[in-house]
Amino acid sequence: MDTLTERASAPSGAPATLRRLYLLRFAFAAVWAGLLFATASKLGPASAVLLVIYPLFDVAAAVVDVRSAKASGGPVRGLYANIALSTLTGIGLALAAMSGIPAVLRVWGAWAITAGLVQLVVGALRRRLGGQWAMIVSGAISTVAGASFVAQAGGDDASLRNLAGYALLGGVFFLVSALRITRDDAGAAG
Repeated sequence: MDTLTERASAPSGAPATLRRLYLLRFAFAAVWAGLLFATASKLGPASAVLLVIYPLFDVAAAVVDVRSAKASGGPVRGLYANIALSTLTGIGLALAAMSGIPAVLRVWGAWAITAGLVQLVVGALRRRLGGQWAMIVSGAISTVAGASFVAQAGGDDASLRNLAGYALLGGVFFLVSALRITRDDAGAAG
């Protein structure tokens, strides 16, 4: 079977589903970042709820991603790891919010490191879909950013504002991937 025939017989719904999911993740990250930035001056009920919602949204997105990946025969192990990590992070952030900003930054930082590594691996495994270089770069940046959040937690400048910037940048990477998947699909069809 030649490459063109393989492309034609491969499920076409997976890239389309992933594209829509990435666009949704971008929109969510942009709105979430704006709301967190507006409430980030202190750790109050609004910012605490936002902090917990972010990883829970990640769980929901990963569940959709797993369904799409299973339907297309794609890798799912990393996605299951992401679901577990994000679920634990949601719980951890709910508890950390009662202890203050440094505790939140430590939990968020640990999540950013581990989820970044998972994102990097999943992106590498999905290279053939196109648009995954942005996910690979985003995973690497997430890992470095996570370490900086943990380091910031020990300093006098502990702030939630950097989390808003982190989420917005991650959203931009999802947008880039969504646009690249579209471009790569169009190139494969022609």
